[in-house]
Amino acid sequence: MEIERLDHVNIVTNRLPELVAWYEEILGLKPGPRPDFPFPGAWMYASEHALVHLVGREGQLSVGSEVKLKLEHFAFSAKGMSSFEDNLAERRHPFRKTNVPRTNLVQFHLADPDGNHIHIDFDESE
Repeated sequence: MEIERLDHVNIVTNRLPELVAWYEEILGLKPGPRPDFPFPGAWMYASEHALVHLVGREGQLSVGSEVKLKLEHFAFSAKGMSSFEDNLAERRHPFRKTNVPRTNLVQFHLADPDGNHIHIDFDESE
């Protein structure tokens, strides 16, 4: 799967190592530094684009930072639907797959270990 788009998301967690491992295994994101942004935690990347910032509970973000904290739902736009579905099936990770009415999108709905709801949009022509 190749992630094309996601607005920057910060997620505060008590289980930083577990979430880092999950985002690597299920979504294929890789951790990397962001030295220009002082909050601790793990930045998760796809290609050059910073997608998700996982913040350990001790690294609470302050008011006025570039914050979208603990979202209950966020959406990726991606390519490679069949490889993503195969990855989920191989790992026996639960998901729900739906066609979005009046669009050409197929959405996969799943949850990370902290219960954050994620949906990933694919073009149905894939």
